[in-house]
Amino acid sequence: MTTISLRKGNTRLPPEVNRVLYVRNLPFNITSEEMYDIFGKYGAIRQIRIGTNKDTRGTAFVVYEDIYDAKTAVDHLSGFNVANRYLIVLYYQPMSLSISHRSLLSAC
Repeated sequence: MTTISLRKGNTRLPPEVNRVLYVRNLPFNITSEEMYDIFGKYGAIRQIRIGTNKDTRGTAFVVYEDIYDAKTAVDHLSGFNVANRYLIVLYYQPMSLSISHRSLLSAC
């Protein structure tokens, strides 16, 4: 499997960039294996948490080992079509999520 890398010397990243991504608009029946196939192309993944209850279905958290891999995934997968749904891939911002989504991440 090939991975796409963003590393270019001493690249300075914006402050909102981090290793944890928040993914919305996922098909409700997506599996962990499919998530690893989609997001694993951009680097090593530490963990994926897929929402399963009524409030968190269609969402997931993807945690990369490297911040540059996370940035590359956001750049390439925002708007990516999965089962006729366009993914919304954002950097995790703790204050902007509802309590049910924060509890999903706290289990990581």
